[in-house]
Amino acid sequence: MDNHPSRRSFLALAAATGALASLPSFTASAAPLRSSEPLASARHQLWWQAPADDGSMITQGLPVGNGRLGALASNDSGRELLLITDATLWTGGLNDTLDSDGQFPYGRADFGSLTLLARLVVEIPDHDLGAVSDYRRTLDLDNGVVSASYVRSGVTYRRQIFASRPDDVIVVHFSQDGGGRYTGTLTFEGTHAETGGTAESFAGSFANGLKYGAAVNAYGSGGSVRVSGSHITFTNCRDLTVVLSGGTNYAPDAAAGYRDPSLDPRALARTKVRTAARHSADSLLRTHAADHRALFGQFDLSLGTSTADQRELDTWARIQARADTGDPDPELEAAYAQFGRYLMIAGSRDSLPMGLQGIWLDGNDPDWMGDYHTDINIQMNYWMSDRLGLSQCFDAYTDYCVDQLPAWTDLTQRLFQDSRNRYRNSSGKVAGWTVAISTNPFGGGGWWWHPAGNAWLCQSLWEHYEFTQSRAHLEKIYPLLKGACEFWEARLLTTTLDDGREVLIADSDWSPEQGPLDAKGITYAQEQVWMLFGNFRTAAAELKRDAGYAGTIGKLRDRLYLPVVSPKTGWLEEWMSPDNLGETTHRHLSPLINLFPGDRIRPDGSTPDDIVKGATALLTARGMDSFGWANAWRALCWSRLKDADKAYQLVVRNLRPSDNGSNGTSPNLFDIYQVEEGRGIFQIEANFGTPAAILEMLLYSRPGHLELLPALPAAWAASGKVTGAGARGGFVVDLSWRDGKPTEARIRSVGGRTTTVAYGGKTRTVTLKPGASVTLKDLAR
Repeated sequence: MDNHPSRRSFLALAAATGALASLPSFTASAAPLRSSEPLASARHQLWWQAPADDGSMITQGLPVGNGRLGALASNDSGRELLLITDATLWTGGLNDTLDSDGQFPYGRADFGSLTLLARLVVEIPDHDLGAVSDYRRTLDLDNGVVSASYVRSGVTYRRQIFASRPDDVIVVHFSQDGGGRYTGTLTFEGTHAETGGTAESFAGSFANGLKYGAAVNAYGSGGSVRVSGSHITFTNCRDLTVVLSGGTNYAPDAAAGYRDPSLDPRALARTKVRTAARHSADSLLRTHAADHRALFGQFDLSLGTSTADQRELDTWARIQARADTGDPDPELEAAYAQFGRYLMIAGSRDSLPMGLQGIWLDGNDPDWMGDYHTDINIQMNYWMSDRLGLSQCFDAYTDYCVDQLPAWTDLTQRLFQDSRNRYRNSSGKVAGWTVAISTNPFGGGGWWWHPAGNAWLCQSLWEHYEFTQSRAHLEKIYPLLKGACEFWEARLLTTTLDDGREVLIADSDWSPEQGPLDAKGITYAQEQVWMLFGNFRTAAAELKRDAGYAGTIGKLRDRLYLPVVSPKTGWLEEWMSPDNLGETTHRHLSPLINLFPGDRIRPDGSTPDDIVKGATALLTARGMDSFGWANAWRALCWSRLKDADKAYQLVVRNLRPSDNGSNGTSPNLFDIYQVEEGRGIFQIEANFGTPAAILEMLLYSRPGHLELLPALPAAWAASGKVTGAGARGGFVVDLSWRDGKPTEARIRSVGGRTTTVAYGGKTRTVTLKPGASVTLKDLAR
């Protein structure tokens, strides 16, 4: 029997999933409702005393974004530089010609890469840094605005930069107070040697057929603004507003090759900037800020009070002081979590999900192509969203998986059984879908096959359902869950253990990213499949579908081998071997995936004690100092083991300042990953994984159970409060504490009905209707 899909079956699957797909990423839209609300007070504000250097934009530039269109801003008084990225501006394609080893090519031409869309430079010659005083730039997290101000000749000059989702534009507004004027030039250009452009717009296309374009509009009061050759000049303007937009003809439709041939990106960008330019900068700002606050205001966090001396420092000096003195700075630590939320709102709305660098680049050659790594990175990017009040931002991840499913299925069934692929199924069968370690937006895979990647992508999709209890989401992801189960049904092997038991194990695989390349029964895969099968059974029951197949999957799950503790190392085994076959302090925690993000391994008496001790021993052996995302994962695992001290140490370790490319935090708070001595790169996962760890230290949840303050460190114990924290099972929690003990907890249902609430060994049962809430007090008594 030929299990490979025909072109007809591929198109049928594409059409079926297309009904669930998201709208095109760059498209015409109705005029937004204008907001007249004033900006919120800037309670959450970061600030610096110097602009970014042009050559250090990835570590010093301040990010803005509307979920699709992102930029890094330098805020130099005399030369404002914006590096602009569209999330869909990718080279590459389906990449379905395998290398000689049966794996995927992984280059910028075949697999592809995320690239820069444009550069905007606004030069104001008389305003160079040497001629100004009282310089300050800020990032207002509450309103989603980057600002800079300075004084020159007694006049205070200001600029505001924001990326508006309602208007789908980026705005740079220059103003002043005291009779000053602006004179200078504006240059707007692409980054791919485009031809035929003007000072106000450009267009281009890649070899893969993707079309793109961008446009800019500038207007001011007083003085003049005009096109002069390849530049726009402005002379003696009291104020100046620059509006830009751009995008591609990418469309989330596998049947159409992920392109919308009818879309003219340049023309659409021109329309968007002309439409936005009909409104004042203040109107654009108020409309943007109201949209941003609708998400940012859903959650708040206080971890205690910092000192007056700490508050006087700018953000970068404060990061350095925290590392130098070792003194806790609870407001800075809370601000780091809020910065992660700001990035999530800016980078994950109505378009593709965020990959290794989100939507912020400083060139066209990001490491690892700025892609979607499926063996930890894209999953960690979204651990934070539901926990910290941004469930809506998870939709980009869901839509991506749904939109890619037809191509993933096609590639799996055509190519996975290639005789050169060391990971092919020994059974000779293939069904369903899986992915490569790296994926792109065109259905393509890169690097090596990643058989368990399908289960991990599904685990994140399932966890979002646990948080939201959204039936619409469950229906949307059901084909992904079922297809992944079909893949594993064809892949599992039967083996006999020394005690005579017959069990099911995963075929040859690689425990990311270390050890033997062809080990069977790796813990990473066994745990993933155990979770996948259980989640599918629950989904099928909830949706009343596929009862017979769910029963089959349940029987397979009962036969799965689950890892044991090595008699040699005392660790939970990573491979079906008592030997340590890899690097002891390796960055990945793959065998602990069911400690976090899963929770089969729990220190509450429900898990055999030897398994908990083995997991703890393995986590200890992995060490306490690694890359930012690896530290965040470690912190989450220690939080699950209720070790507040170790979890806090790892959170703080990610706040240490990066020096000469070392692991840590850069001046703009982006996390830096040291790839070699003297060279570090921006990877965004820790900016999301660390806030997730902070929240898990305050609230643990699984369906039917909440635990308050499971790993509260001494540094935050005096007093604190979190509002809007998501909890699995369909609840949102507001929690206050003092002297290390909870004082009040408000539990609100967003779909959940019954849960226990635990603290200090005592539990209470809460039963609610969706939308209702209850407030619990005296929890420590």
